[in-house]
Amino acid sequence: MIVHEMTSQECHEFLGQMKFGRLGCARDGQPYVVPIYFAFDGKHFYCFSTPGQKIEWMRANPLVCVEADEIVNQLNWRSVVVLGEFEELFDVTSCVNIREYALNLLQKRPTWWQPAYIAPEPGGAQKPLAPIYYRIRITQVTGHHGRPDALEGVGSGAVASTKPKTKWSFLSRWR
Repeated sequence: MIVHEMTSQECHEFLGQMKFGRLGCARDGQPYVVPIYFAFDGKHFYCFSTPGQKIEWMRANPLVCVEADEIVNQLNWRSVVVLGEFEELFDVTSCVNIREYALNLLQKRPTWWQPAYIAPEPGGAQKPLAPIYYRIRITQVTGHHGRPDALEGVGSGAVASTKPKTKWSFLSRWR
């Protein structure tokens, strides 16, 4: 496999296609990573949440990281890491236009509100919706992609000749 560094433009194009990633935040030296859905406009990730640990931690330390990836198989993948800063979009006059912009971007995905607000289990109580909109201002973006090399390429014949004869034959070395 050959690993290539992605250009800034390739990273931005990739992020424009993605809607899901992992948000990393930290508080008191403890990292915390959670899955998020996002909308990307080229400068910011726009997200929706409800009150919880992730929001509390980002309010305490607005420096965050987002990772998004696409894995076709072990030899063909892309991964982009973004460093940025959390900015809560409060329900106040100064943020109304930005919140509307965020909502318009997010609503392009049918289940934009998940996983932040999950429907209750049958017979369960409905939890009150306390929407929190936020964005992450991108300060740095890097990415890499893996591609098969010539020997690993489809149809090269090299892959078939290097496979073990049985699925467990590789274990014979350690017996």
